[in-house]
Amino acid sequence: MERLRIENKSNPLGVDVPRPAFSWQLRAAANNVLQEAYRLQIARDERFASLIWDTGKMVSDQSVHVVYNGPELASRTRYFVRVRVWDTHGVATEWSKTAYWETAFFSASEWTAEWITPQAAAIDPDAAPCHLLRKTFVVGRKVKSARIYATCLGLFELHLNGRRVGDLQLTPGWTSYRHRLQYQTYDVTDQLFEGDNALGIVVGNGWYKGMLTWHNKVNLFGDRRAALLQLHIIYEDGGEEVVATDATWKAATGPILMSEIYHGETYDARLEKEGWTEAGYREEGWCPVEVLKRPKEILVAQENPPCRIIQTIKPIGVIRTPSGDTVLDMGQNMVGWVEFRVEAAPGTRIVLRHAEVLDRDGNFYTGNLRSAKQTIEYICKGGGVERFAPHFTFQGFRYVAVEGFPGEINPDDFTGQVVCSDMEQTGSFTCSEALINQLQRNIEWGQRGNFVDVPTDCPQRDERLGWTGDAQVFIRTAAFLTDVASFFAKWLRDLKADQLPNGGVPHVIPHVLDENSHSSAAWGDAAVICPWTLYLCYGDKRILEEQYDSMKAWVNYMRMQGDDEFLFNTGAHFGDWLGLDAKENSYIGATPFDLIATAFYAYSTRLVAKSARILGKTGDAESLEKLYENIVDSFNREFVTPNGRLAAHTQTACALALMFDLVEGKAKERTAAALVKLVEAAGYHLTTGFVGTPYLCLALTKAGYHDVAAKIVMQQDYPSWLYPITRGATTIWEHWDGIKEDGSFWSDEMNSYNHYAYGSIGEWFYRIVAGIDTDEDRPVYKHIRFRPHPVAGWSFAKAVLQTLYGEVRSEWAVNEADSGLLTLSVAIPANTTATIELPPGFIFADTGRASFELGSGAYTFTLRRL
Repeated sequence: MERLRIENKSNPLGVDVPRPAFSWQLRAAANNVLQEAYRLQIARDERFASLIWDTGKMVSDQSVHVVYNGPELASRTRYFVRVRVWDTHGVATEWSKTAYWETAFFSASEWTAEWITPQAAAIDPDAAPCHLLRKTFVVGRKVKSARIYATCLGLFELHLNGRRVGDLQLTPGWTSYRHRLQYQTYDVTDQLFEGDNALGIVVGNGWYKGMLTWHNKVNLFGDRRAALLQLHIIYEDGGEEVVATDATWKAATGPILMSEIYHGETYDARLEKEGWTEAGYREEGWCPVEVLKRPKEILVAQENPPCRIIQTIKPIGVIRTPSGDTVLDMGQNMVGWVEFRVEAAPGTRIVLRHAEVLDRDGNFYTGNLRSAKQTIEYICKGGGVERFAPHFTFQGFRYVAVEGFPGEINPDDFTGQVVCSDMEQTGSFTCSEALINQLQRNIEWGQRGNFVDVPTDCPQRDERLGWTGDAQVFIRTAAFLTDVASFFAKWLRDLKADQLPNGGVPHVIPHVLDENSHSSAAWGDAAVICPWTLYLCYGDKRILEEQYDSMKAWVNYMRMQGDDEFLFNTGAHFGDWLGLDAKENSYIGATPFDLIATAFYAYSTRLVAKSARILGKTGDAESLEKLYENIVDSFNREFVTPNGRLAAHTQTACALALMFDLVEGKAKERTAAALVKLVEAAGYHLTTGFVGTPYLCLALTKAGYHDVAAKIVMQQDYPSWLYPITRGATTIWEHWDGIKEDGSFWSDEMNSYNHYAYGSIGEWFYRIVAGIDTDEDRPVYKHIRFRPHPVAGWSFAKAVLQTLYGEVRSEWAVNEADSGLLTLSVAIPANTTATIELPPGFIFADTGRASFELGSGAYTFTLRRL
């Protein structure tokens, strides 16, 4: 027994789910081990003397998402949990290692704190400098435990008695602030003193009030920064005291003169207020605060993994460019910021500018940033070694131009700090091909750089928005790479909150574009595809329950458009965005809008129908299934000739029709053959854009043309996945030719070098090449479907996936002595089963069969090519 988790987290603080779910993993040396029964206990004490819920021995194989069904939980309380299980071999485990969780607030009425901000008469609310807020208080006796619950309108850092509280970055994160705002919980027991204490809060604009979108709009969610905090102190004698934000706090500005997500930060160390977060500090020049009337009903406890510094990188060299810039090369296109140390005279101004690439002459290039400045300015205070890292901004960069630094640049004085949502890594893929392995690393770095609290489209220019289309095409790949369950669950709640009353879905979530920016096909479908994918990969029906109304509303929106309820042929759409078969000077590929829109209409309707069945909504399921059939019939009448020829002769049209099962029989055969011909005519290159690319190789393999898919993936010249790598890419590009063969750039206008959407090929590596998949009827890899597809010319491929049940592994290798033989090794965790299905052309050498049913364990087989 191991990994007993609450809400898929390890010993979490600040959980406001009234009925949390528990999951655990079985470890067994024997094969074919299934759980027969479990017993779960919840108590208020570690000795389990005061039980509040005991399931007794439950005959069940369920070991993930066992939902609490005991008495109502209390707020701000620690609960302990343990479990024991019985397996089908008659073996009973001891009690597991005890885990715990702490509840947060279950009601807005529990917030006694007030929203506070500096008095407007003293500090202009629109002025750029960040606010400092402080309060002194007395702790009169020995403390047993202390928790801070805090959030803000903006971004905040929290300090207590001269030390920063916690290691979270960019709190409280980005949500649909009009409807939902997260708060964080901190254990500060060890930071309190008996006697005088001091709290300090730094508040910046962030996404709430700062500049957003390429129009540099401000105050999109509100025009006043503010903080909200409650410190609950429990004393050893059982007493409790609350310190909260109220009118008694004081305010000032400090050294952060400007901090914006896009533009960077300006910090004047000469303005630091030494000791301002300590009790003995004298508040000369500080002004009163005022209390704002802002809602507390929108407050929710931290839902997704918070942002943290997850890795550090040292520069690999210093470059002197032809134009005279001194540039640090970090060796990796990364997201976060640079921490540096310096010793210089007071008033020395150090400027760091950030860029992703150098131009073909080797000069520092920032054209693709558009209006985003990505610039850090630091003014030294002097008097010794100073260290600095930004606070409320982040940059996307590989190269850093350094100006004003005294003396010779020493790379040891600079450290890149990688910042992203701190998700657990769950997957790895390696193979015999070095360029494919680099592509896999680029996919990982693309996710790392763009999952900064929301799934952003790019981390460098004046955009960085939660584009729905990018999220839905990448989510399955993301679920292989890391545990994205709570990351996307939080984002989908914001999608639901921002969804239009008529069911339309904004292009970006949180919604910060104009009122007409919504409901493009493949973008709006994120409302359906994302929750369905989370259900498949993590098996938690609650995500379908939460999002079902939103999913159904999107389907109803499509149904109500135009004069034919079975075709989605009206509205404004992005089409096959950036498709290479686009007309000259167009961003939109050649595949007709209405074909793409109707294809996704059918697909989403089918997924919502499946979701309705799972949730027991029989009436909805039947009506949606009938709707799906009608859409497919209309698709064939509208876009397929009587002889089975697809009307649109594009790679994307064929891939969608095949992937979404919109054509059958003769039409399916002709569509698959047509797709192959289109690929061959392009020299085994793709011509697809954002809509077609994620499905191209999946559709080819599904149709029986795996060799063609593999040839596309292995191309090294433009356009291909490997071409950017030959140009030095360390992340996924927005454009296949972001840097052309002559070293020139595609465009300044829209040319991100860290744009994860095309990294969706990762799904093909895991699901197809290595062959790890889950069964729709038994999701979360309760029943694993191994369907490996070896690639001609590769000597091996291996994928490992950490599921909620344990490690799943699939590895195949060509026999060195006989290339007609392959070795296949798989690992199946306890309490799961699996089917191995070999692709056409392979059989198990010892039996001649092409499939096997297996229980848990590790197995190795020899395969023979036919």
